Amino acid sequence: MRFRKIVSVDNTGLEPWAREKLSEMANEVVFYEDYPSENSEIISRVDDADCVLVSWNTPIDREVIESCKGLKYIGMCCSLYDEKSANVDIKAAHENGINVLGIRNYGDEGVIEFILSEVIRLLHGFGKYQWHDEPLELTNQKLGIIGLGRTGKMLAERAKAFGMDVSYFSRSRKTDFEEKGVNFLHLSDLLKEADIISTHLPKYTIVLEKEEFEQFGNGKILINTSLQPTFDVPAFREWIRNEGNFAIFDKEAMGSYYEEFISLDRVIFSNIVSGWTKQAKKRLSEKVIQNIQIYFESF
Repeated sequence: MRFRKIVSVDNTGLEPWAREKLSEMANEVVFYEDYPSENSEIISRVDDADCVLVSWNTPIDREVIESCKGLKYIGMCCSLYDEKSANVDIKAAHENGINVLGIRNYGDEGVIEFILSEVIRLLHGFGKYQWHDEPLELTNQKLGIIGLGRTGKMLAERAKAFGMDVSYFSRSRKTDFEEKGVNFLHLSDLLKEADIISTHLPKYTIVLEKEEFEQFGNGKILINTSLQPTFDVPAFREWIRNEGNFAIFDKEAMGSYYEEFISLDRVIFSNIVSGWTKQAKKRLSEKVIQNIQIYFESF
């Protein structure tokens, strides 16, 4: 089986070998290296393709889906956790007979390295800021993780290896990790007990509002590497103004607030996406190709 035409509608980060493999899977393959700014441009790029590949940066909404009558398959070159957080309108795709497959677990290693490296720099004063008056080790620091999916679990394991006191809050209990010494706490208790909070949640999920920031208190560190803020922005603005509070974000975690957040005092940030490494691109490319093969095998 082959597609008639595959269009990579934006810069999906696929490695050269994967691009070559795609040429074996379609009569025609078109790659775009930038990001379309509006639906009319997306529709023009898709044109008569029956397969579209897309990164997390470009929305494929109902208008696009219903305008591109030839589409049969959308390959998300990014994580697909659920319909709410996807940049593809999954419901509209299914209503129009279009199969959508996404990937998971390709950039987590880089994210964890970013978190631990920036926390270490902050605790020791290796960078612009130092958390307390004296340098501190990770040993016995109280880390609270909100969202114990794959990334949260990886952080818990690495943090435990450094001797940190790790607790978590999640929608469901993870008894296998509790057996490893990662304690479950309800959100309000986690916020009160932890000195460092790291959120690992699907896009558009808000867990920290004014009440939660008040429970968290001051002299604390907030980390977010999810694909948008996981908090109420006005409440965060008020919290970060308090002396002794620090925030650590990578670029995608700040979303549309990037320019504002990087201007705030005690916000530590990265201008790059922490999980977008050479190894991550390899894992992504492998999974995107595997998904197309799975789609072919379904016929």
